[in-house]
Amino acid sequence: MKQENTRPGSRGTIAFAMCGSFCTFEAAVPQAARLVSAGWKVLPVMSFSAAGLDTRFGQAADWKDKLEEITGQPVRASLTAVEPLGPKGLAQALVIAPCTGTTLARLAAGLSDTPVTLAAKSLLRVGCPVVIAVSTNDGLGASAENIARLMNRKHYYFVPFLQDDWVNKPQSLKADLTLLPDTLEAAFAGRQVQPVLRSLR
Repeated sequence: MKQENTRPGSRGTIAFAMCGSFCTFEAAVPQAARLVSAGWKVLPVMSFSAAGLDTRFGQAADWKDKLEEITGQPVRASLTAVEPLGPKGLAQALVIAPCTGTTLARLAAGLSDTPVTLAAKSLLRVGCPVVIAVSTNDGLGASAENIARLMNRKHYYFVPFLQDDWVNKPQSLKADLTLLPDTLEAAFAGRQVQPVLRSLR
């Protein structure tokens, strides 16, 4: 494991969490690099699934290594590792990219039984924003009500999203990750980037 770089970024510190939407990892990981390039210190967090499952989209250890190389920080993939984020002021916001339907459901239900959902609870308790980049095949199905519930709660902000394949997956939603930095900046100002619903360019 790489040694943690204790020198704070010039802009502050962001926790960057990845859930098990494995097909989105290739697009999500570079977003951590964008935040680092923009001057943020980035603390990577992975869900149990993201940190532990090898899939056709890559080996878990390889994704973990990539995050640690990009950020210079160890991946936090346990409950004890993420619990201090808010109370000890270790981060000023949480980005969840990608955020699965399962994690949406847990957040909407107030559950904090995974590293990602506990990281959210830890930061929400001290009033920090949580930025969600959805990636779920049932965004217009079972997950739709959870998206709506979180949109109606304080300190939650959504990276604008779209139907990524309405022909083959008509209920699928995926965040436009190019808008993640703008969404984060707006979240610090207490503002949701609009429009939230985007169309393919």
